[in-house]
Amino acid sequence: MPALWIAHVRVTDEEAYGKYAKLAGPAIAEHGGAFIARGGRYVQLEGPDRPRNVVARFPSVEAAEACYRSDAYQAALSHAQNAADRELVIVEISE
Repeated sequence: MPALWIAHVRVTDEEAYGKYAKLAGPAIAEHGGAFIARGGRYVQLEGPDRPRNVVARFPSVEAAEACYRSDAYQAALSHAQNAADRELVIVEISE
């Protein structure tokens, strides 16, 4: 079953987060991920406001998790860890 990788982000260091984004995109694509939404207009209805919202579709929960745990993504993530407040979840799509 396909899965969505959903991130809610408040960037605190644009330069460092830009390095993360530059490296994360290829790591996500390498695991079959494709972006559905990156930034853009949103309406916050509940919970903490995170002005950057990202959704990527993966072939499966396993592929999305493998991406997150991959060396390439972890290298990218090292740039984001002190550059943003983030929440990330992987959700299986029930079709």
